[in-house]
Amino acid sequence: MTEKVCLIVGGGRGMGAATAREMHGRGYRLALMSPSESCEKLAEELGGVARRGKAENSEDIQGIFDLTMETWGRVDAVLIHVGGPPKGDLLDIPEEDWDKANEMTIKPVIRMARLVTPVMEKQGGGSIVNITTFSALEPSLIFPTSSVYRAGVSAFTKLYSDRYGPSNIRMNCLLPGFTDSLDLPQKYADMSALGRLGKAEEQGKAAAFLLSEDSGYITGQSLRVDGGVTRAL
Repeated sequence: MTEKVCLIVGGGRGMGAATAREMHGRGYRLALMSPSESCEKLAEELGGVARRGKAENSEDIQGIFDLTMETWGRVDAVLIHVGGPPKGDLLDIPEEDWDKANEMTIKPVIRMARLVTPVMEKQGGGSIVNITTFSALEPSLIFPTSSVYRAGVSAFTKLYSDRYGPSNIRMNCLLPGFTDSLDLPQKYADMSALGRLGKAEEQGKAAAFLLSEDSGYITGQSLRVDGGVTRAL
């Protein structure tokens, strides 16, 4: 098969679904995973395949990878988009919630990288994008576990890009701000320089840019698409 293939973890709704539509429009075949039937409905609409599963479950990660290879025989682009990990007051967060945050955020990236990297090496390249959050750059007490572990994803992304760049495999992070795929009050929209929430479609376009050859010389980076929420230069 010569058509390129995009595998999306968290590809049922919101930013994941928006990215799936963008990649489909660019001619990619799709393999989608999400915890609900939403991934199945979207895959049917876009001519792809789907498997229900959770990113923190290693068997589900293996399952969607296996389905992708059995169906399409290759994988050229991977998007990993997971839900929000537990929140709470910093030192009141129980140890098991910190462990859960680790399983939800960093582990899926590592597990998927182990699976797709040999395939991409044989194909001569590929692109992996991890959707994290603006608070990976500017930690927020509103999202303590997310801030900590998604910063870890950025660190892993840089290490991976250094290690596998010679194989023409790129890995980047997309750091969204507050997006309309969540039911958020106006105060969060007011935090951005643009005075509004981001659109899932805007994040999907940015993710598709990083996944495709349009960003062929970008790797190891954390791209903020947050409407100006963060202040760091």
